[in-house]
Amino acid sequence: MSQSDTDDRAGADTAPGDEYGHEEFGAGLRSYLIGLALATLLTAASFWVVHTRLMWAPAIPAALLVFAVAQMGVHLVFFLHLTTGPDNTNNVMALAFGVLIVVLLFGGTVWIMAHMNHNMMMPADPVAARPSHPPGHH
Repeated sequence: MSQSDTDDRAGADTAPGDEYGHEEFGAGLRSYLIGLALATLLTAASFWVVHTRLMWAPAIPAALLVFAVAQMGVHLVFFLHLTTGPDNTNNVMALAFGVLIVVLLFGGTVWIMAHMNHNMMMPADPVAARPSHPPGHH
């Protein structure tokens, strides 16, 4: 890579491994290995959190959520090379749209199920729900 290519890329927002040219295979491989190590560490930490007695039980789902979001970040940056640079605007917009669709589907499903559960529940007092007179007697 020439000095002018390096100077042109100095101000650009690049993902780990993208700051090197394609001819520098070792630098790109190093980026993938760092991503693999971080992903493996986050996976092991998730299993450790679930199987240890050292963590307060109600905090386990929150810890797993944090590890899951961190895992997604590692995959997006180190493996998919997603950055906020001008050349990745379409990728970021596609990711944001995908997240929106998933949130709408998940949130809408939970909302609909909660309302169906509420609307289909039996009355709290079955005696009050019965008619005051038997059918056929007026």
